[in-house]
Amino acid sequence: MSGGGPLMIPPAGEGLPDRIAQAVLSLVAQRPESQALPSMRPADAARQATGEAAAKAALAAGSLALPPGPLGWLTVLPEMLAVWRIQSQLVADIAALYGRTAELGQAQMLYCLFRHTAAQAVRDLAVRVGGRWLVRPATTALLQRVAGQLGAKLGEKLLQKTVSRWVPVLGAAAVSAYAFYDTQQVGRVAIELFEREQVLDNPV
Repeated sequence: MSGGGPLMIPPAGEGLPDRIAQAVLSLVAQRPESQALPSMRPADAARQATGEAAAKAALAAGSLALPPGPLGWLTVLPEMLAVWRIQSQLVADIAALYGRTAELGQAQMLYCLFRHTAAQAVRDLAVRVGGRWLVRPATTALLQRVAGQLGAKLGEKLLQKTVSRWVPVLGAAAVSAYAFYDTQQVGRVAIELFEREQVLDNPV
């Protein structure tokens, strides 16, 4: 960091959580199309797909993290959106590998994308039935409430990421590594969800 002055991080503003919430709702509004076919060994195929998606997310996040200073701030939200799109496609592909595309709704997508980073926000999407968790279809009101909670939680993470934009090379490496790890976790949650028989309840 050059100049020795204080970090001039643009204020988040009261609308930042709302903007993130709307971005999240838009992301899950339509299920991504998948070219994946049901696999005889879906867990192995899903792990391979997860590795490929993680590498793609790391590249996308690292590239967007390169601009330093105030310009870097402008890339933080686009970086998050780019990674989320890659992750949502991964979830759709994993569902297809397990032959369960029809069961993948907005609630299931939100659960897979954010269970590992914002468990409290998505807890209302799942109910415990016996010894298993069931992710059920969510009402519009519930989806909006969950998205609002995600907006508040992810807004904090967005501000934390802003600091890394002031050290461009180190920041890009850290952001890339986190995107790789984060995508691996999304894949893990999706595999766990689709591995279980009849844990989804999302009739067409």
